[in-house]
Amino acid sequence: MKVVYQGVAGAYSHIAAQNIYPNQDYIACETFEQAMDMVQKNLADIAVIPVENSNAGRVADVHFLLPNTGLFINGEYFLRVEHQLLGLPEAKLENIVSASSHPQALAQCSNFLKNHKIAAIARIDTAKSCQDIIKFQDPTKAAIASKLAAKIYGLKILKSNIENADNNTTRFLLMSRENKIPEDNGGKFITSCIFKVKSIPAALYKTLGGFATNSINLTKLESYLVDGKFISARFYIEVESHPNRQAFKNAIEELNFFADELHILGTYTASPFRKN
Repeated sequence: MKVVYQGVAGAYSHIAAQNIYPNQDYIACETFEQAMDMVQKNLADIAVIPVENSNAGRVADVHFLLPNTGLFINGEYFLRVEHQLLGLPEAKLENIVSASSHPQALAQCSNFLKNHKIAAIARIDTAKSCQDIIKFQDPTKAAIASKLAAKIYGLKILKSNIENADNNTTRFLLMSRENKIPEDNGGKFITSCIFKVKSIPAALYKTLGGFATNSINLTKLESYLVDGKFISARFYIEVESHPNRQAFKNAIEELNFFADELHILGTYTASPFRKN
């Protein structure tokens, strides 16, 4: 199996891909768009994409990308993220003046950086920052990345677990060309959808009313604008239900009265992590 992720070797997406699909072929891409495009063009089988972090919020705007790719969400995975401050072998923590990493990682370690008066430098990827450290050979510069990245790039761990919260977790979505809807065995499922509300009063309230009256829980609701227009918003929702259940069919039927362009992006088994 060919598993594609955004970043370079040692990135947290790389770690997630290895955890979910051990001993497969892993392909690195610079952007989320490139990763999805590889799956769409049959150059890879699965894309592992981070979408949100428990402390720093949204990572990737996949709802902008998915309707245009033709890909489906077939699973989710939660990764406990532990950040390390990495430097050259001769570096010392007290001499570090700047640390580079992905903006999400910097936000997740903001308390440590502030307390140690270390400047935050945004880069496209956590592990990519490690390559910068090797390139510049400056012992006052550090990177924030994983233990795997430290091992791959031969860097020294100056300080372990510098994240703000000890429950720092990133959620990943697993995307493929096929809509692999699991059989409804009575368990807990998540269904992801995108729709545009009609430009009428209380349209959002009415589109969501069907989920309330059919006792379906919404776990996510996000709005965004497209095409530079401020007329009506699109919404990305995740609901705890399976599309074969009558309650879900009733809710979608009601939604369709007040919404346009409904896309069901996938149904997948809820991760056991949600129980915690």
